[in-house]
Amino acid sequence: MTPEEFRKLGHQLIDWVADYRARAGEQPITTHIQPGAIKAAFPAEPPQQAESIDNLLGDVERLIMPGITHWQHPRFFAYFPSNSLLSSVLADYLATGLGVLGLSWASSPALTEVEEVATDWMRRMLGLSDAWSGVIQDTASSSTLVALLSARERSTNYGANAGGLQAQERPLVVYGSAQSHSSVDKAALLAGFGRDNIRHVSTDAAFAMHPAALRAAIEADLAAGRKPCAIVATVGTTATTAIDPVKEIAAIAQEFGLWLHIDAAMAGSAMILPECRWMWAGVEAADSIVTNPHKWLGVAFDCSLFYVRDPQHLVRVMSTNPSYLRSSADAEVKNYRDWGLPLGRKFRALKLWVLIREQGVDGLQARLRRDLAQAQWLKGEIEATPGWRVLAPVPLQTICVRHEPAGLSGAALDRHTLDWSEKVNRSGEAYVTPAQLDGRWMVRLSLGAHLTEQQDVEALWRTMRNCAET
Repeated sequence: MTPEEFRKLGHQLIDWVADYRARAGEQPITTHIQPGAIKAAFPAEPPQQAESIDNLLGDVERLIMPGITHWQHPRFFAYFPSNSLLSSVLADYLATGLGVLGLSWASSPALTEVEEVATDWMRRMLGLSDAWSGVIQDTASSSTLVALLSARERSTNYGANAGGLQAQERPLVVYGSAQSHSSVDKAALLAGFGRDNIRHVSTDAAFAMHPAALRAAIEADLAAGRKPCAIVATVGTTATTAIDPVKEIAAIAQEFGLWLHIDAAMAGSAMILPECRWMWAGVEAADSIVTNPHKWLGVAFDCSLFYVRDPQHLVRVMSTNPSYLRSSADAEVKNYRDWGLPLGRKFRALKLWVLIREQGVDGLQARLRRDLAQAQWLKGEIEATPGWRVLAPVPLQTICVRHEPAGLSGAALDRHTLDWSEKVNRSGEAYVTPAQLDGRWMVRLSLGAHLTEQQDVEALWRTMRNCAET
């Protein structure tokens, strides 16, 4: 492809994306295509000869679009917000076009230093002190793995430099709530703790980790000859956006000398609102934090922010220093290859840097406050309607709901819940997520798509009632 061909197709592609976003609300939200149908539409063998890509967008429309779930649709209420605002999309395009890699500061100084600026802007927006240093990872899953690796090495006095976990006399234990994200267990397994050494601490009526149960679990492990290592507290759990009591958990972590990691992947964006910071009161006593601007805040995926209070410990655990990457500037700069798992890194910081500049803190705060207000409106409507029940507190933008007709319970009620949620999704009027809570099915409504306005939330409520009550 020549630069001129690239210019022509690039203009067409930008126009196509702009048109797609402009008509996002006209899409059917999700596909009902049969498994394997998209794969079957492609030839089994790759093209032997070069093809013209003049018809590329036509093929996207014909072959790709039938299998797209439209996360940017104003009535997408499933999973979590993944807003991908257009300014961030352009920044992602720019980063890809530049084609630079952050193997070290010297390999692309601007990549490193814009990341320093963007992560520090976010630190200030989140109300965190200057004791924290940030780095961009790909996802919260990777950030949690890095946190548990760091916890493991601190707990074993850098045992990986010797015999690793196999040389430890006592097994190390990780603690998280029963409502923690599945990535916490996965990270603990990949970090070598073993499934037998993961504790799912019980929760209270609001689905938040119970500090007394945490303490009891730690004391039981100590009595059994095990070595407590790390706690993962969650601010905004996946199922219900429950808020673990960070201050009380932090006190326990300090008392027993445990690493405390805060998983605020989705809910962390809300901390740009001063009125929401009570949700992680005590966070300054933690060792690490993860929050994902590529969710509710609106950065194009992927952009996960990992903050630590002791970057030198992180660097010691993650450092790799081959001779071909050394430079005379190393003593004066950050080399982000030493702050995570991959050696190379994309210019992800551009997406965050551009979004903050294009929206401004005020603009980002206004949108999040809109979403919080919409959630409270819907919560009020559900609670005021006979036969409907909100199952968990609604501190943020997620509502857990169940329609409970008289005479239905147990498995029959589960079937009813799955039936009406499927009807909602097949209606094309909205898209929601069924999930389990305390072993029973419910429907999880996650507000916060960039295009969602009050009329879309009202339409969701009408659709839910029509599908469940009839």
